[in-house]
This record gives sequence, structure tokens and C-alpha cells, in this order.
Amino acid sequence: MINTVLVTGGTGYIGSHIAVSLLRAGLQVVIVDNLSNSSEFVIQRIARITGTEPSFFKADCRDKKALQAIFNTHRPDAVIHLAGHKAVGESCQKPLMYYQNNIESSLVLIEVMQAFSVDKLVFSSSATVYGDTETMPVNEQAQTAVTNPYGQTKLMIEQMLQDISKASPEKFKVALLRYFNPAGADESGLIGEDPRSIPNNLMPYVSQVAIGKRERLSVFGGDYPTADGTGVRDYIHVSDLAQGHLEALRWLDSQVELPCCRAINLGTGVGYSVLEVVSAFEQISGRPVPYDIVDRRPGDVAVSYADVSLAANLLDWRAEKDLEDMVSDAWRWQEMNPNGIR
Repeated sequence: MINTVLVTGGTGYIGSHIAVSLLRAGLQVVIVDNLSNSSEFVIQRIARITGTEPSFFKADCRDKKALQAIFNTHRPDAVIHLAGHKAVGESCQKPLMYYQNNIESSLVLIEVMQAFSVDKLVFSSSATVYGDTETMPVNEQAQTAVTNPYGQTKLMIEQMLQDISKASPEKFKVALLRYFNPAGADESGLIGEDPRSIPNNLMPYVSQVAIGKRERLSVFGGDYPTADGTGVRDYIHVSDLAQGHLEALRWLDSQVELPCCRAINLGTGVGYSVLEVVSAFEQISGRPVPYDIVDRRPGDVAVSYADVSLAANLLDWRAEKDLEDMVSDAWRWQEMNPNGIR
């Protein structure tokens, strides 16, 4: 039975929302984060939302001694692994940094898990492993065709986890959660996406333009084969995504058939273009979002949205929030935290 969960990257955007879901479910949460792209003040916000403060350790997952000490003290029953660099464009510019950080941190974490007989892992993967897939919606059996180093690191870690699970089936159960595009924020407005510099994701960039922090939105590509020429993505509310991790843990805890290592899409099954998101934001915020169409980004694909039937069947999970919820919650977060969490 799972009582204590270690969350790597737990002060980040997705990790903080996962911590909230776990704490609300009555689980004990231990967060490990090096704070390279987040703030320790997130811990206080999580406590305000849930009434419970998670344990927190500032540490890098590549630091084996630090991880060993944390495991020795808290003895987690399962791990949710989110720590890693995550920007597609940056990975194309700095591929070595991505391979060094993402692969090494995962290797060290798994070694420590094995040393402490922790046999349940939920891995934060990505829909970028599918690359430019022609058939939509994309399901978990689709051929992987990665178009950028970030996605390649995710795919390499997936393969590594599959190999480890096959080699030691009695000791290792893994859920490979392939996220589509997380958006929105906790409905309290206390936690949300808080990029340290120029946002890499659409929603926080649109939010910052709407509130006047940035002058204009750059829309990367207006000549895609889509209805309005802009890229189409499956946006999923971050709170729905967080709940998916809780259901994945419950599923792993119930598994008796081994080996157990499954890739599972987490999305809504609905695609929205960049300009559709901009329009929704303008309507809900009442603010204009001026934009310029610029060149495509390296590694981006035209259309990507999920077949979510496997998550429904295995995890009994479905996204409950729609684009309006995502935009409303993202705007509330931006208005309440114009300078982020400080």
C-alpha cells in the first residue's frame, strides 16, 4: 500500500499541482527539487491550499548521496519523477545539457530506488516522443519519431525503464505518462506556471501579454496545414493532469501481472490552434492579445492531440476541465501573481 510518495521536481509547475492532489488524497509527500526553475515559496502555497506542508529537500537528482539520505529518512513507497529540463527550443540549442541532465538524473534516481527496494515509479514523459505523426488522434501504439533532443531524452528514459522492468519484473512497476500540453492553474490562484524568464509554453506567454508584462505574442508558424495556419495542440488542465498521476499510482499499486511498464497518454482528445487559444483568452480576460506570426520553431509539429481511451480503461481517468477552465484559471493566477511566486 502506498503511503509516502517522493516527487522529484515537485516545486515546479506540474509537480506542485501533483503534490496538491496527493496531499488531498491523504498521502504523505516528499519533494526533491534543485530550484533551478522554481521557488521554495511554492511549498508555503501548497500548504495554504491543502492544510498540510509537504517535506522539502533542495537537492539535485544527480546527487546520489543526497538522494540516499532522503530515501533513508523518509522511506517512500513510490516515486513520481518530473525533474528535468523541458523546453523544446532550448534542447535544440543545447542538446548536450539536456542529455546530461535528464538522462543522468533518471539513472541515479533509479539506482537509489533499487537500493531501497522502492518498486513503483510514475515517469513524466511527453507527447513529443511521437514526433510528426500523420494519424490523429495519436495512440500509444503509434510509431515514435522524435524531432528534438528534449523528446529524445524522454524516449531514451522510457526505453531504459522498459528494459529495467523486463529484467526485474518482480521489483519494478512503471507508468510512462505521455503528457500533451499542460495549461491552467489551481483554481485557488495560489500556484500556477511561473517561468523564470521568457515563457516556453503558450498559455503563460499569452497571460503575460494580456496583463501588459510583454508587448506582443510571437506565434511560431502561420503556414501549417491547419484551419488557421497555426499549430494545433491538445491542452490539458494541469489539475486534471495531476489527478492522472494519482490514478496511475493507484493502478500500479493494484498490479499483480508482471512485468508492468505501460505508456499512457494524458490529454483531452481535443485539439485547439494557437489562435483559438488567443481568442479564448481575449474573451475571458477582456484584454487584447496582440501577436505577430513568425517563423516556425525547430522541432515543432503541425498537429498533435491524444487518443485517451487507454487512460480511461486502465486508470478510470478522464480530463474534466475544458479550454474555458484552463484560460479562466490561468488568468486568475496571472492577475493574483503578476510577478510570479516570490
